[in-house]
Amino acid sequence: MDSANPLGEYLRARRALLRPEEAGLPAVGRRRVPGLRREEVALLAGVSTDYYIRLEQGRERHPSVQVVEALARALDLDGDAAEHLHRLVRPVPARHRAHTRPERVGPALLRMMESWHRTPAVVLGRRLTVLAHNSLGRALFAGHTYSGDLMRLVFLDPDARAFYPDWERVAVAAVAGLRAATGADHEDPELVRTVGELSLKSQEFRRLWARHDIRSKTHETKRFQHPLVGELTLDYESLTVNSAPGQQLVVYQAAPGSPSEQALALLGSLAADEPAQIPAPSETASPAGAHRDRRAPGSEGGTVG
Repeated sequence: MDSANPLGEYLRARRALLRPEEAGLPAVGRRRVPGLRREEVALLAGVSTDYYIRLEQGRERHPSVQVVEALARALDLDGDAAEHLHRLVRPVPARHRAHTRPERVGPALLRMMESWHRTPAVVLGRRLTVLAHNSLGRALFAGHTYSGDLMRLVFLDPDARAFYPDWERVAVAAVAGLRAATGADHEDPELVRTVGELSLKSQEFRRLWARHDIRSKTHETKRFQHPLVGELTLDYESLTVNSAPGQQLVVYQAAPGSPSEQALALLGSLAADEPAQIPAPSETASPAGAHRDRRAPGSEGGTVG
């Protein structure tokens, strides 16, 4: 996981990604580190260099709201990233860590998903594991090593780069989405285990996690290379589940009249007519819980990305 100084870690990571010319500064002299120097961030934010250094070093942990907003502008942070910066400065105290209890999907949502015969749908938990899926959602993501876990599918599955033709873009979005989903809660034991395993096994994950990108899943167009029906280009919308904070309902659709719509219809005809289901505990990947799943699209299990 991150250091004991998450604010400083975040500031260093974000300034390393911003080139001087992008911030309207001249790129003069040799630079020992990529991105902006600390004095340049201080200049752009309107604070003293000494004060900014104290922020990065963790000797100052309580900047004012005005300073945080100035830093967000200086580092060119978008909405999600700026909100994350505010949370690092003023984290919301965990009341009773309710999210450590098993996440469950409500029966009404399961029934609703079951009625969508032409639309793949999955419910994701806080750490982007699959909590439930309908029949077509299961068929869309069936047949991979890591069943029921977005992060492990993207970074640990040997088929990931074939399944996702735009793998790099998917990987960047997955890591940013994980940070957004978990927020500033760096003490979540399962998150610690997930990040530790992925950091150990995937150089690509380590590189992207160090960037500290943060972006909520909202809507996007994504390409898949499905082993049964070929290429699919699908739009997805990610919707928050208000009755279960932290859960996301992700719904996929193909453009009307497109080859992807025809391929999705074919996939639906191949899938067994089964209701939305919650993956069995053994199907939710854990550091020791991966397994090979090469069953037909209508069988138990599934992965999502």
